[in-house]
Amino acid sequence: VEGLQQAGQIDDRIAERLQSPVLPDDLVREAIPGNIRRAEHFISLLRRIVNFLRRYLQVERAQCEGPLSILHKFEEDVEVDSKSLKFCHERLRSLLNTLRVSNLDEFTPITKVTDFVTLLGTYAQGFTVITDPYPEAEGIYDPTLLLSCMDASLAIRPVLKRYQSVVLTSGTISPLEMYPKILGMQNVVTESFSITMERKCLCPLIVTHGPDQVPITSRFSLREDPAVVQNYGELLEQLVQTVPDGVVCFFTSYRYMEQVIEKWYETGVIAAGAQAQAGVPGDQGRRGQYALNLYRQACDAGQGAVFLSVARGKVAEGIDFDRHYGRCVVLFGVPLPGAPGEARVPEGALPDPGGGVPELDAMRQASQCLGRVIRSKKDYGVMVFADQRYARQDKRNKIPDWIQKFLDPGHVVMSTDAAVAAARSFLLQMSQPYQDRPRRLGAHAGDAAGAPGSGGRARGRGALAGEAAQAHGGAAA
Repeated sequence: VEGLQQAGQIDDRIAERLQSPVLPDDLVREAIPGNIRRAEHFISLLRRIVNFLRRYLQVERAQCEGPLSILHKFEEDVEVDSKSLKFCHERLRSLLNTLRVSNLDEFTPITKVTDFVTLLGTYAQGFTVITDPYPEAEGIYDPTLLLSCMDASLAIRPVLKRYQSVVLTSGTISPLEMYPKILGMQNVVTESFSITMERKCLCPLIVTHGPDQVPITSRFSLREDPAVVQNYGELLEQLVQTVPDGVVCFFTSYRYMEQVIEKWYETGVIAAGAQAQAGVPGDQGRRGQYALNLYRQACDAGQGAVFLSVARGKVAEGIDFDRHYGRCVVLFGVPLPGAPGEARVPEGALPDPGGGVPELDAMRQASQCLGRVIRSKKDYGVMVFADQRYARQDKRNKIPDWIQKFLDPGHVVMSTDAAVAAARSFLLQMSQPYQDRPRRLGAHAGDAAGAPGSGGRARGRGALAGEAAQAHGGAAA
């Protein structure tokens, strides 16, 4: 929207309507309620709302709540109905215009509050409220309140209304037939392009158990099992000794990562891994950027390194680990929808028009993480799905085709030691001299999909949302 505005394609009025928060047209045209028309009454309401949110943030553990539940608390505590909350964004904008405020940055905090309550009062479904007292790490109390949109159709709807034809591409929108249902699109034409590689450059491995036959999983009921944590640690330790370059690891949440790392320190896994490579946990603000720089320096020096990160984080979404920066990527667990602090999404919060949307979202995030390792046709790497649930047919069917085509039947149910042996054999094969073949016309049709793998393209009245799909290969509209 900002690009179109700067290019003069749309004026300021249209740009403002296309930007967040996304409000229905009837709400924009409706008159502001009388109880907040006077400035002093509106300021008094904002004061009560802020005080309520301060009390609401005082929790000891992460939690999720639906919009209707928190609206009921608003009505009881703040004594305001949902209709008044709907107009807080518009009323604050009108007030700032009346006062001719030039420096709007000073009012960013209160603007976020009004945006929050406006969306909360507008949409009874499609959102969930997540409260996390320890968003950074366990013991660092810095409570965060997040209004998370669980329905991607709400975000893509203004784009579809504004433009007649939309084309979106991605390498992780698989299976294609699910996304028109999720995004509420009609008259959609889809096209899939297969990956074109001159050699077998990917080695997906599904690890389901350790050498002691104990299943490895990030399920809530088993994640604190010492045997599970130990098997995860032995898997990483052996991979570090096998992979000569960078190893990138993704956990399902910050809290789970901190919990596992703490256990690994106690059992000596971190110390053993540090003898072979440098360990660098990151993915949190400035500390994450500093850790990423250290990781790249260690890889450039030929020392190798391990980067510990979190699915759905910044590293999983936009950082490439091409060439020696990512010869192996390990996903510890299944990244199901939830808060970074382990708050579970309420049942029914995710729209599920076709069935299996939470699992589809988890597998899309898994593909997003694992796709960091392959960024060009000359790249190669090992992809480790470290959870027994990936071996189930319903999970494997949701893995993108460009990964499935490299998944050998013997690599579906593996122990940790068997997976390490397969990775060692693959890397030995890839280390042999490689001579690039001459390009042939049409040999790289997959590149048109905007990803180094099987991508999707859609055109017509609606298209598959690259941002809603957290595009691995990028999106174009």
